[in-house]
Amino acid sequence: MSLLNHSLGTLAREIPGATRVFHHYRLDYCCGGNALLSEALAEHGLDTAEVIARLEALPARNGNDTDWSRAGNGDLIDHILARYHEVHRQQLTELIGLARRVEAVHADNPLCPEGLTVHLEEMRQELESHMQKEEQILFPMLRRGLFAPAQGPISVMRLEHDDHGQALARLLELTNHLALPADACASWQGLYTGIEELQLDLMQHIHLENNLLFSPSRHQEVQHG
Repeated sequence: MSLLNHSLGTLAREIPGATRVFHHYRLDYCCGGNALLSEALAEHGLDTAEVIARLEALPARNGNDTDWSRAGNGDLIDHILARYHEVHRQQLTELIGLARRVEAVHADNPLCPEGLTVHLEEMRQELESHMQKEEQILFPMLRRGLFAPAQGPISVMRLEHDDHGQALARLLELTNHLALPADACASWQGLYTGIEELQLDLMQHIHLENNLLFSPSRHQEVQHG
């Protein structure tokens, strides 16, 4: 049970597949990554033995897996840009179109996610601003190894990550935790599938930044390694 004494962020960083377990149990390993696993389980009233068993059953990292904790700043930033920044831009454009269609066609359905389109548009605006600040200011500093001068921008990014976490929580409220009506059309099904993918991707994105790229200990290792 020693896993209980580790933070969610540490476990997400060190155990391949842990993030999907945490996502399943709705444990916040990105913005709430400093919480101990024991604290998070108690707060959510989860079965400790069940969650520990799921984590311990995960396969060990194989040779084909990329261990981003050991990657250089440039490689990690390149991965974040390609896998998350560009993907989020595509995801939100598609989701806004689907949400607009669902709200227009199914306005009379009591399960229709009223206000979802507006919320997704606001998320796109906020996330685009956030990503541009990283691309134009913070990431170039980190590529040059300027970690100490980057502390101000990093603090701002962490605060904005918290805002993104609240926006994800609002997404779940608007969609009744992605509950579909029995006769949901293909657009509605695709919308909620896409929102779930966005949620998982954005949490993984924030995890890689908060718990890896922005970690002081990591930069000390890079500088002295």
